[in-house]
Amino acid sequence: MNINSIFENNKEWIARQLALDKDYFTHLAEGQSPEILYIGCSDSRVTAEELMGAEPGEIFVHRNIANLIPNTDLNSRSVIDYAVSHLKVKHVVVCGHYHCGGIKAAMENENLGILNPWLGNIRDVYRLHYKELNAIEDTDRRYERLVELNVAEQCLNVGKIPEVQDAIINRNLSIHGWVFDVRTGQLIDLTKEFANSFQIRAQKIADIYLFKPDTSG
Repeated sequence: MNINSIFENNKEWIARQLALDKDYFTHLAEGQSPEILYIGCSDSRVTAEELMGAEPGEIFVHRNIANLIPNTDLNSRSVIDYAVSHLKVKHVVVCGHYHCGGIKAAMENENLGILNPWLGNIRDVYRLHYKELNAIEDTDRRYERLVELNVAEQCLNVGKIPEVQDAIINRNLSIHGWVFDVRTGQLIDLTKEFANSFQIRAQKIADIYLFKPDTSG
């Protein structure tokens, strides 16, 4: 895309929207009430709204390299808190994608400077599932499996957050793990697989991370 053409493209887009609905931007300015928080990768090939067929205002989006939710990342935590506590979303989606450069970089023993601390979060996932991953002889399939396992681990990280725990208990908030296949355009729902294979670990997380309600008052 030529950066000099962006403002002309914007004018054309405005004209198209107004031709369909003369009050389009009036309604857009009234506020947002999305039901879904989407946490995805910053990869330029993976656009959240487009791959889901969503309109502006329907999805609250957070993106970073390899769709991570580190315990110490105030950026992602702030997004989640705002979406869950203030926008009252009903679903949190963590969506990874095959052919993810961040996942591939984390599996290679290279010093990538400032990226190292961030990629360390993915390498922790690799460490947790080292035996399973190293048993996969096909390198491409090993990368894909780490993409999937990383999604599962980030879903568990979302579940550690007190605001999320409160919303799960009081509003039936649900957490979903998806993968987007850039080769086919298909969205793959891995939620049921993770719910089964990670049930024991999820229970341990509940035992350790679940905040007990204050009943002293």
